[in-house]
This record gives sequence, structure tokens and C-alpha cells, in this order.
Amino acid sequence: MAAAKKKDQKVLEWMYAVIRSPLVTEKSTRGSENNQVTFKVNKEFSKPEIKQAVEVLFDVKVKSVNTLIQKGKMKIFKGRKGFRSDVKKAVVTLADGQAIDTGTGV
Repeated sequence: MAAAKKKDQKVLEWMYAVIRSPLVTEKSTRGSENNQVTFKVNKEFSKPEIKQAVEVLFDVKVKSVNTLIQKGKMKIFKGRKGFRSDVKKAVVTLADGQAIDTGTGV
């Protein structure tokens, strides 16, 4: 019994490693009109893994997942150059009647 519980905990930790945070911007909130939610995700994971993590963590049915990698830019702050890191985003389209409230924690 304890081994099964420990295994379930490892699976949840893995799923929390996939999804870093919800992305709340003007464009992503416009996507909510079309049953879409945008997340920052770990670059190592693929679309099926992202889909599985969202379905289990939020208890919703996912219709599709689209991903993109936003390249980091060079920024200058007080005369010093720095680089932003690349960010992978996932736009998750939910099935009809499903919803995720990104305003509250998981």
C-alpha cells in the first residue's frame, strides 16, 4: 500500500515538473474564449506528455496541444548585457464544457 502511494506521489511530482506556470497575458486571455489555456512548460517534454499532465492535474479533457518556443532576447540593464532564456509555451485546447481557472493555485 505504501509503495503504491509513493509511486503516485512520484507521478504527481513528474507532472508538476512538466507544467511550470499558467501564462496570463492579453493574448492568452483572448484564447480562453475558444476554450484555450496557455502554460509555460519544461522544454524537455513533448505534446503527449503535456496533454497527460494537464488532464491528470486539472481533471479535464484535452482536445489538442500546440507548442512553441519563444527565443530569449539580449537585454541591456545599466550598461550590462544579459540574455533572457528560451521559454516553451503550450496552448492547450480543452474539450467543450471543460474549463481551468488559472487564477487559483493547483
